[in-house]
Amino acid sequence: MNLEEKVIALKEHQKKLKAYTHVSSLLFYDASTSMPPGAAQSMSDTMGVISGEIYSLTVNPEFKALLNDLYEQREALDFQTRREVEELHLEQEKMEKVPKEEVVAMEEAENLANHYWEIAKKTNDFSIFAPHLEKLIEMKKRYAGYINPDGDVYDTLMNEYERGMNRAQMDPFFDALRKKLVPLIKSVGEAKQPDTSFLAGPFAIDAQKALSEYVMDVMDIDKDRCILRETEHPFTIEFSKNDVRITTKYVEDDLTSNLYSVVHESGHGMYELSIDDALQFSVLGAGATTAIHESQSRLWENYIGRSLPFCKLIFPKVKELFPDQMEGVSAEDFFRAVNVAKPSLIRTDADELTYALHVMVRYELEKRIFEGDLTVSELPAEWNRLYKEYLGIDVPDDTRGVLQDAHWAGGAFGYFPSYALGTAYSAQIYDALRAEVDVDACCEKGDFAPVRQWLTEKIYRHGMLYTADELIEMTCGKPFDPAYYVDYLEEKFSRLYHL
Repeated sequence: MNLEEKVIALKEHQKKLKAYTHVSSLLFYDASTSMPPGAAQSMSDTMGVISGEIYSLTVNPEFKALLNDLYEQREALDFQTRREVEELHLEQEKMEKVPKEEVVAMEEAENLANHYWEIAKKTNDFSIFAPHLEKLIEMKKRYAGYINPDGDVYDTLMNEYERGMNRAQMDPFFDALRKKLVPLIKSVGEAKQPDTSFLAGPFAIDAQKALSEYVMDVMDIDKDRCILRETEHPFTIEFSKNDVRITTKYVEDDLTSNLYSVVHESGHGMYELSIDDALQFSVLGAGATTAIHESQSRLWENYIGRSLPFCKLIFPKVKELFPDQMEGVSAEDFFRAVNVAKPSLIRTDADELTYALHVMVRYELEKRIFEGDLTVSELPAEWNRLYKEYLGIDVPDDTRGVLQDAHWAGGAFGYFPSYALGTAYSAQIYDALRAEVDVDACCEKGDFAPVRQWLTEKIYRHGMLYTADELIEMTCGKPFDPAYYVDYLEEKFSRLYHL
C-alpha cells in the first residue's frame, strides 16, 4: 500500500473501533439508567466480550504493522492524521503489554462492582461492595505493573486520566490549596451566613424535571442530539457528537442538587456536541483530557451558573415552579443562598470554596491504598476521620460517606485529582473568556451564543488534537497558573461574606 492507501485503512479502522466503543458505552449507559437488577451478571459477561473485541482491534499484527509504518512517516501526514497515529500508536504500545484475558476480566469486574456498589449505597452496607472493591484494586495494581513495571502504581493510574499528572505535581498543588483555603474557610465559617431555609423543600420532582428542561433550553443544549435521564450518580456519556446523554438525580428536599447537576453535566455535553465534524469517527473525537473536560462543566456550573446575573435570569422560572417555597424571596436572596460556603458531606453538592477538600480526601486515600498503607476494610473509618480533619464534620453513614461516589466501582482510581486540576483550569479560562466576551450581558439577555462560540473556537472544536498544556496556553495566552483559582475564590467569598 502507498501512503494514501494506508491513511484510508487507518480511517476505516478507527471507524470500526468507534462502532465497538459506541456499543460498549450504550451498554454501560443502559446498566446505569434502566437495566433490571437481575441482569447484572449477563451484562457483565457481554461487556467482557465487547472489551475483548476492542482489545483485538487495537492489538493485532496487521494493525500494528500499519501503525508502525504510518508512525515512521508521520511528518508527511496532515496534522489531524499525524495526531491520530500518535495517539493510536501510544495506546497500542500500552495495551499490547496487558494480556487480553486481563482486560476482559477487568471489564467484567468493573460492571459487576458497579451493580453491587448501587445496592450497597442504597442499603448503607459497605460489606456488599467491599469484596468487589478489593478485587478491582488488585486488578489495577496488576494493570499498572504491566504498562509501567518500573513506575509508581498510583502515578501510572493518574496518567491514564491526565497525561503527565503525578504525585510530584499534585502534592504541591494540593498543599498550596490547603494553605490558602483552610484559613479562608475558617473566616467564612465565622461570618454571618445567608438564609438558605427556602432551599430546604420539599420540591416536587415533576417541577424539578421542568426546571431541568428549562435550564437546558437556557443553555441552548440541542435536544435533538442530547437527552437527560436519571441515575444514581450523575454523569455524561457521549457516543458521538450527535448523541450525548446527560444524567441527574432528583432529591425532593434539595433543589440545588439537581439544578446545578444539570448545569454541570450540560457543560460536559456542550463540549462534546461542539467537537469538529472532521473528528467524528476519529480517536481524537472526544474532550482533550478529564481535567479539561471538568474545566468546562465547572465553568458553566460555578463561574457562570452561580453568578448573580445567571441567578437573576433563571429565578423567575424557579419562582414560577416553586411559588410557595420562594414566597418573599428575591433573586439576590437566591444568589446568596446558592453560593453559601460551609462544609458538607457530599462532594457533588459541595460549594466552590470547600470542593477541593473533598477531592483531597479521596486523593489521600487513593495514595495510601496503592502504597499498601490502607486496606479496604479500613476505608470507611479513615474516610470519616479525614472528613472530620479536613472539613470538620461527622459522617453519619457510609451511604453519605465512602459509598457516595461511583468512581471506584468503575475502577477509576486516579481520576479524582483531575477534578481539582480541572476546576483550577476553569478559573484561568474564565478570566480569558471575560476579557473578550461580556458574560454578564449574555446572562441578562439569556443569550449564551457568544460564550459558546468563544469556547468552541478556543477549546471544544479541537477535541484531542492538543494536549491540556497546549490548550491552556492557546486559550489563555500563557501557561497554566493555579493562582487564578485561589485568587478567584478569595475575591468572590471575601466579597460575599464581607471579609
